[in-house]
Amino acid sequence: MTVPPRSGPGAGPEPAPDGTALGPEGDPLDVVAAVGASWLWALGTALVTLIPGILILVWPDETLHVLAVVIGLYLLLGGVFRFVSAFARDAHGERLARVLLAMLFVVAGVLCLRHPLQTIAALSLIVGVTWLVSGILTLYTAIAFKDLAHRGVVFGAGALGVAAGIVVLALPTESAVALTRLLGLWLVLLGLVELAVAFALRSAIRRTRG
Repeated sequence: MTVPPRSGPGAGPEPAPDGTALGPEGDPLDVVAAVGASWLWALGTALVTLIPGILILVWPDETLHVLAVVIGLYLLLGGVFRFVSAFARDAHGERLARVLLAMLFVVAGVLCLRHPLQTIAALSLIVGVTWLVSGILTLYTAIAFKDLAHRGVVFGAGALGVAAGIVVLALPTESAVALTRLLGLWLVLLGLVELAVAFALRSAIRRTRG
């Protein structure tokens, strides 16, 4: 899940025209922080989730190997986006949760891409646990940080992640086609929620600049 940065006084440096926070010249960490704080980066996170979901639903009859590769790439890219977002200037309080979430996505992505683990049960277990833990960490962030921008949207995203994880873990997946449709549906739903988070972040940045 993507967590928007906090807003209001003391939330961080003045944002640039594209919504990124500006830092001292030439500091790589400040560049990463500026990118991570951008609503466009949150939008990228949402698209990384939404596009694989659409592809899976459009081609539900692909092999388990193809499904594992698509899910693995989604998790790896999602981990990269979340790792960069963790270093946004105004995300210090939530940084640990974001880094843990990024590491979880990367590890899960690597496991999905490993050939010996490409079974229906293993794939559903990896994705289900990833979504469940991701949702719990997102819920924790929404509850623990009261000055978080659009806490309600973040809370809803976390709740959806928990629900997705529970459904994938609880429902038996007797075939690759059934698992494909289930994962594709949840990816689309999660991607739409993350799109809402990205646009909520854009709105918060514009209000701060105004």
